[in-house]
Amino acid sequence: MSTSSVSNAHRHKTAIFALLAAAIILLLECFAFNLQFWSTLGASRDSVSALNTLGPGLARQKDGTLLVTDPTTAFLSTKADGSSPYVRLDSAESTFRFTSPSQVWGLAQSGQNTQGTQSKVDKQSKPALTAFHIRVDAEGQASAVHLVATAVSRSCYLRIPRLAPSPRSTDIKVWVDEPAGTQVDIAAVHANVRVPFHASWGRVAAMFVLVVLIALWMPTSVLWQRRLDTSSVWQRLTFAAFILVVGAYALVSIVQSIAASTPSAAFRQPGAYTYDFHQYGHLADSLLHGQTTLDLPVPQGLKDAANPYDPQTRETMLRNGVTPIYWDYAFYRGHWYSYFGMLPALLLFAPYRLLTSLFVPGGLILPTDAAVAFLLFLFTLFCSLLVIRLLKRLNPKTSLATVSMAIAFLLLGSQVGYLAFRMNFYSVPFAASLALSLMGLWFWSGSSLPHRHTLAIGSAPALSWPHLAAGSLCIAANFGCRPTFALVSLLAFPIFWPQIRAIFVKSPATQQSGKRRAIAGALASILLPALIVVVPLCFYNAIRFGSPLNFGDRYQLTVADMTHYRNSPANLLPMLGYYLLLPLRLSGDFPFLSISPTPLAAWCYKEPLVGGLFMLCPALLLIVLLLLPAVRRRIRRTGLLRLVYSALPLALLLLLVDILKGGIGWRYMVDFGWLVALSAIVVSGAVLGDARPCRSKSKTSSGPQAALPDKEKPASAANPHNRFAKLGLPRRGTAEIPRPSIDWGCVALRLSMLLLLLLSVVLAFLIIFVPGREGDLSQANPAQFQAVASWFVM
Repeated sequence: MSTSSVSNAHRHKTAIFALLAAAIILLLECFAFNLQFWSTLGASRDSVSALNTLGPGLARQKDGTLLVTDPTTAFLSTKADGSSPYVRLDSAESTFRFTSPSQVWGLAQSGQNTQGTQSKVDKQSKPALTAFHIRVDAEGQASAVHLVATAVSRSCYLRIPRLAPSPRSTDIKVWVDEPAGTQVDIAAVHANVRVPFHASWGRVAAMFVLVVLIALWMPTSVLWQRRLDTSSVWQRLTFAAFILVVGAYALVSIVQSIAASTPSAAFRQPGAYTYDFHQYGHLADSLLHGQTTLDLPVPQGLKDAANPYDPQTRETMLRNGVTPIYWDYAFYRGHWYSYFGMLPALLLFAPYRLLTSLFVPGGLILPTDAAVAFLLFLFTLFCSLLVIRLLKRLNPKTSLATVSMAIAFLLLGSQVGYLAFRMNFYSVPFAASLALSLMGLWFWSGSSLPHRHTLAIGSAPALSWPHLAAGSLCIAANFGCRPTFALVSLLAFPIFWPQIRAIFVKSPATQQSGKRRAIAGALASILLPALIVVVPLCFYNAIRFGSPLNFGDRYQLTVADMTHYRNSPANLLPMLGYYLLLPLRLSGDFPFLSISPTPLAAWCYKEPLVGGLFMLCPALLLIVLLLLPAVRRRIRRTGLLRLVYSALPLALLLLLVDILKGGIGWRYMVDFGWLVALSAIVVSGAVLGDARPCRSKSKTSSGPQAALPDKEKPASAANPHNRFAKLGLPRRGTAEIPRPSIDWGCVALRLSMLLLLLLSVVLAFLIIFVPGREGDLSQANPAQFQAVASWFVM
C-alpha cells in the first residue's frame, strides 16, 4: 500500500473517531447530564405561596433575606405534590426582581417572623451570605447537608429525599445549617419545580480534553508509530506551540494577579497574630536598602520576652495586646527576618520593585502568585526538554506518544499541581528550586553531546565546559531558594561517572599533561559557578545569624518552639507510609474524595492529605518494573540505570529530611516526587519500546514470486476469481496473502499506561476541590466550587 493510501486511511479513521467522540459528548451533555431536566418535564410548577412559612429560628429582613436566630428551628416550610422530586431556592434578587421587598413585606407578614429583628440587622456590617449550607427534610427523611451558592443557579435545585411518586401533598422543610446571627440570601423555597436544561461549556471542555488525550495515547494512535526526531521541523513547531500555550496561560495568570494585587497583604484581628503574605516583597526591600533585617515594627513586649519562641508565651502576649507579632517570620535578637531563600527576592521581587518605581513612587510589590506562575512555566519548559533528552538517549527510536506521556507523567508526579493551586509565598521556593534543578540537569545531561568547547578526560566522552558551568550554577542556586534541593548536585556522580572513572585510569605519559588540564578545567567549570553562588549566600547567613549554614528557620514564630523541636522517632515509619502510600478515601458526593486521617504517636505539624504520592499519581507505580531483569538490562545499556539508582535514594533522603524537619505537608511531596517521576519515566521509556504499530503483517512465503512487485506478479496471483484464492489456499509457486496480526502484549502495555495516566489526570483535577484541604475551595471560593460540582449532578 502506498504512503498516500496509508495517509488517506489514517485521515478517514481520524474523522470517524472525531465524529463518534462528538456524538458521545453531545449525548452525554444533552441527556446523561441533564436527567434532572428530562425527569421534571411533567412538574406542575404549582406553589403554595410566594413566600414560605418560616420556622421560629428564622427572621425575614426588609431586604428580603433571612437571619438565623436559632439554628435548631431555622427552616422554611412548603408543600410538594409529587410531580417533581426537586425544590428550588430563590435568592432575594430573583424573588424581588420586579417587586420591592417593602411591598411584599406588608403582604406576607402572616406566618413570617419579622418583628423585633430589624435593630439586630441594622447593627450588622456583614452582607448576607451567598454561599451557605442547606438540608432538606421530607416524610421523616433528611438529606445530607449541601453547600449552595446562589451565584450558581444549578446548585439551588435540591433533591427531596424519598419523595413519594404518588400525587399527594407532602410537607417539606428546608433547614438553614448555619450558626445564629448568620444572614443568608434566601427569600423563598419552591417545590414542584422544573429543573431547566443546562449546557455547561466547562463540562464539555473537560470531556473534550479527555477525548483528545485518549485519541493521542490510544494504542493505535499515529503517535505510537512516529519516532521522536529533534531535527524535524514540524515536531519542533508542535513543541513550540505547546510551550506557547503554557506560556500564554502563565502570562494571563501573571497579569490577573498583578491587576488584583493590593499594596498590603497583611491582616490581623484583636488578640491574634499578624499575617503578612509579602515576605519576599519585604525581603526585596531590605536587599535594595542594603539591610539584612526586615523593616517591620517590633513590639517591646516581644523584645523583652524570655523565650519568644514558646507558643504559650506568645499567646499570653497577644491576649495582653502585644502586637504586631508576625506569623511564620523569623525573629532573632530583636529583629524580623525572612527564613526563606533570598534568591527569588533578588532575581524577581527586587527588579519588579525597581521597574515599577519608574511609574509609581516607591514601586510595587510583586504578587507571589505571579512569581509562582512564572517559575512554574520555567519548570514546565525544562521538564519537557529534559524528558526529550533522556528518552532520546534511552532509545533513539522512541515514539512521540511515549514522549508526550512522559512529560505529562513528570508534571503530575512532581505534584506541581499543588503549587499551581496554592500560589502563596510558601510555594515560591519550591517552584524556584524545581525550575533550577530541572534546568541544571538539562544542561548537565547535554554536556556530552557534540559541542565546540569541550574537555576530554581520557577515553571518556568529551564534555562541554559551558554546559557544565551552566548546570552547576543552576543547581547551586538552590542554596538560595530551598537549600535541600542543593543535594541534587549528588546526581553529578551518576551523570559523569564515565569521566570520573577515566580520571583514575592510567594514560600514556604523552597524554598525562592534557588529561590533567582537562580534569582541572572540568573541576573549575563545576566548582567555580557553584562557589560564586554559595559563598555570598553563606556570608549573608553569617551576617544575619552568625553561621554560614543557618538560614533562620529555627527562629520562625510558628506552631511550635522550633529552637527545640525534634520529631519523635515513633513517627518515622508511619509518616513514611503516609507520604508514599496513604490510601485514597472515597466519598459519595463531589469531588468523590475526602481527607484521609493520619494519626501519629506524638505531635508534629500535619497538613491534611488526600493520599500518598503513589496514590495521587498511580502512574508512578511503574518503577516496580525495575524488578524485572530485562528492564534493568535495557536501561543499563544506555547508562541511565546509574541515574535511576541514584535518584530514588536521593528522593528517600529528601523525604527523611522533610519528616524530621517539617512534619507532614503536602507541598513537601514536591521535594522528592519529581525524582521518583524522573526514574519512572526512564522505566516507561524502556518498557514501551520502539515506535511501531501494534498491528503488523504476517510473514509471507519464500516462493520465487513473493519478492516480486505487484505489477510483475502473474495474473493468477492477483486474480480475485482464482479458485485457489477463493478457497483461501496458496497455490504452488505463488505468495501467500499477507494477513495483519495484532501484538496483544503491545496493546495491553500501551492501554495500561493510558489508563494509569488518565486516572492520574482525573485525580489531579478532583483533589483541587477536596473539602478540608489547605486552601479549601468550598470555603475560599464557593461559587467556583459549585460551578464545577454542578457538572456531576445528574
